[in-house]
Amino acid sequence: MNVYVDSLARTLAGRGIAVDVFTRRLDDEALEETAVMPRYRVIQISASGEERADLIRSFAEGVEKWIDREEMQYDVLHSHYWLSGWAGLLLQDRLGVPLAISFHTLGRVKESARAPGEPRESLIRIATESEVVARAGCVVASTPADAADLLEHYQAAPERLCVSPPGVDHEIFSPGDVDEARRCLGIEREGRWLAVVGRIQPLKGIEIAIRALARLGDDVRLLVVGGPSGPDGQAEVERLEALAEQVAPGRVVFRPPVAHEEVACVYRAADVVVVPSRSESFGLVAAEAQASGTPVVAARVGGLVYAVCDGESGYLVSGEEPEVYASAIARILADPETAARLSAGAVEHSAKFSWEASADRMMELYSGMVG
Repeated sequence: MNVYVDSLARTLAGRGIAVDVFTRRLDDEALEETAVMPRYRVIQISASGEERADLIRSFAEGVEKWIDREEMQYDVLHSHYWLSGWAGLLLQDRLGVPLAISFHTLGRVKESARAPGEPRESLIRIATESEVVARAGCVVASTPADAADLLEHYQAAPERLCVSPPGVDHEIFSPGDVDEARRCLGIEREGRWLAVVGRIQPLKGIEIAIRALARLGDDVRLLVVGGPSGPDGQAEVERLEALAEQVAPGRVVFRPPVAHEEVACVYRAADVVVVPSRSESFGLVAAEAQASGTPVVAARVGGLVYAVCDGESGYLVSGEEPEVYASAIARILADPETAARLSAGAVEHSAKFSWEASADRMMELYSGMVG
C-alpha cells in the first residue's frame, strides 16, 4: 500500500497535480512537512486516543486544522485502507470534498480465507468498511475480482464502483543479471533459488512455500524477504523459522524488509517467485517479479488471477497443497526452455501494468467525482 500511494502520488505530481499525503506522526522528531518532489509533499499529523474511534477522530481533526491553517482547498480526498477511510468520511462531511476509497485488503474477504485457529477479523473493521463503501463518492477496486468482492460482500453501488489496477515502475523492475543480483544479496550464486517477498503473516501462506521447498531437490533454496505484520507477526516469524529447520534444514534464508528499489535484486536473483497468499486484492509482488523477468507461481485467488497469466508468465495453483506448488515450481526448474518462455512471457504480461496507466484511470475517476 505504501508503494501504491507513493508511486501514484509521484506520477500525478509529475503531471502537474498537487498531491498532499497525510499520515500519522509516530516520531516526535519528524518534520511536520516533507517535500518529496515538486507538488508532492507528506504531512505528518499528531493524533492520540486510547480507543480506535478517538484516535481516528483526533487524526481527522488534526488534518482539518492543518488545512484551515494553511488555507488549502482540495478537489478530491482519496483514502487508502479502512482506517483512513474512516477518517476520510469525517473529512468528507466537514470539508464538503468528495471521497474516493481504495481498501487494498477487505475484512470480509480475509475472514473468508481465515485458517482454523487464526484470530477473526474485527467487527469494527467490517462495519467501518461497509459504511465507507456506502458513503464514499467512488470505491476503487484493483481488479475485476476485487470489484466482485465489493459487490458480493459489501453490496457496493455499481455506479460508484471503479476498477483501476496498480502499476509497476519498469525503470526499477526490469530483467537483470542473476549472478550480480545474488552477489548483491550475499547469497550463494550456485544452485536454484525461490523467493517469497512481503509481510510475514499467516494470510501470506509462507508455510506453503516452505513445505513445497521440502519436496524439491536439496540444491533448491528459499529466500524469504519481509518483516512481521500484525499483532501475531513475530510469533509467525518464529513459527516459520522452526518449521524451516524441521522440514528443510539450512535451505531457507530469512531477510528483513529492504528498500523498494532493492527488491528488484531479490526478484532477479530468484528462478521462481512464489506468491501462495490466501487472498490478494491485486498482487503487486507478482507483477513486479514478472517485470524483472522472473516466472511466478501463485495462488489462484483474488487479483492474482489477473496479475499472473497462467501458463504464459507463470503458473496459478488451486488450493493450498504444498505438493501442487512443488510440482508447478519443478516444471520451471527442470526445463530451461519452459523457464525461458515463461520469463519472456512475464516481461510481456507485466507491460500492461504501469503507473502512467493507473494515473490516467485515476484522473478519469477524480474528474467524474468533481464534475
